[in-house]
Amino acid sequence: MFEEIFPFRIALDATTIAGAGLWTLALYLGFSPLSEWVILQLTRWFNFAERSLYTSEKEFNRTKKAREAQNAFYASLFSVVPFFVMGSVCNYGVEWALDRSWAISVGMIACIGCGVYELGRRDAES
Repeated sequence: MFEEIFPFRIALDATTIAGAGLWTLALYLGFSPLSEWVILQLTRWFNFAERSLYTSEKEFNRTKKAREAQNAFYASLFSVVPFFVMGSVCNYGVEWALDRSWAISVGMIACIGCGVYELGRRDAES
């Protein structure tokens, strides 16, 4: 599939993708205040960038609620990207240090640990 789009070969291994995904989830849960801050900043940026597309103040105010909801949705989707980059780096570090056979196991342990940490953090806040 990728050979039809790109003129070069891209090797994607299922273990690497799964490990990077597990590390992404672990980092997203472990640094949830940071992920909320990233969502807020992306929402602000999307709203600011979209404001420049409207010349009429009346039209801008008429569709404001729907556009802000759509921008919040897009911001929540794109907020995963920096965590995916860092998750890929963590997965690569585990593969380099411990071998490929440990990549999924350590990613699962990180997910469980960060999930328990997030539950405790939210319980302590309330």
